[in-house]
Amino acid sequence: MQEIVPQTIQNFIDYLKFQKRYSQHTVISYKNDLSSFFDYLHHHFGEVALQDIKPSFVRSWLAGLKQEGMASKTITRKISTLKSFFKYLLRQQVITVSPMATIVSPKVSKRLPQFVDKDDIAILFEHVQFPDDWEGKTQRLLIQLFYNTGMRQAELVGLKEMHIDSHSQSIKVLGKGNKERIIPVSKQLLTAMEDYMAAKQDNFKDYEKGFLLITPNGKKLYPKYVYNTVKKYLSLVTTIDKKSPHVLRHTFATHLMNSGADLNAVKELLGHSSLAATQIYTHNTIEKLKDIHKKAHPKA
Repeated sequence: MQEIVPQTIQNFIDYLKFQKRYSQHTVISYKNDLSSFFDYLHHHFGEVALQDIKPSFVRSWLAGLKQEGMASKTITRKISTLKSFFKYLLRQQVITVSPMATIVSPKVSKRLPQFVDKDDIAILFEHVQFPDDWEGKTQRLLIQLFYNTGMRQAELVGLKEMHIDSHSQSIKVLGKGNKERIIPVSKQLLTAMEDYMAAKQDNFKDYEKGFLLITPNGKKLYPKYVYNTVKKYLSLVTTIDKKSPHVLRHTFATHLMNSGADLNAVKELLGHSSLAATQIYTHNTIEKLKDIHKKAHPKA
């Protein structure tokens, strides 16, 4: 690989980190995809200048990945990485034509996001017994926050007391790329958070200050704790395959859409950067309408 290539890749990675503010996980994925591609180029085509990379080289790499049995979704992500990289090179005037211009991503079958039925959510909050200790209080509020706000796992872990606005009955969430959004909350949830904060001061002399939710040891929550909590309680009320925090995010969005919420409003509440990411929830709404039509219409 030419010496200029690793430096160009590093410049691109720095751009993703510091200007685009992508997460560490996303940046690592981009870096691994680019390393894999350029290793392939070096092995099969020798030293190739950036401006001499042809679409046929890219297709050859992609064909190899498909032959190895790589999933279409993963191949699509790698194509997206290369498109972003060469688009960056075009802006930097390193190349004049992108080899990705004629590359088409494979079709990926869209799977509807799984969600928990409304009746099952009602059973969870009305009939499931949470332990009457600090862990039980934390676990119940944790699940309430996911279902009532649709926030991501990382957003919940990083949620701070200062982000709760009792006056406007809302919370401020710091999402991907450090983008802030305001989510309105019910009076019931606001009361639950206020009671939790008051109990925290009564139950702990020494705890990790600032963060809303803490473990029985007084420490900030960690992702594995959150995931295990959600899986444990969803397993009691639903038989769906996935029982993760993200399923509660899907549930929040689907229940809103099924109740007639505006798509743009749901987009803002979820913190999506484009409407395309939110539109998948309209499919669940359509499926619900089909089901209602089939059951209720005499000619269905």
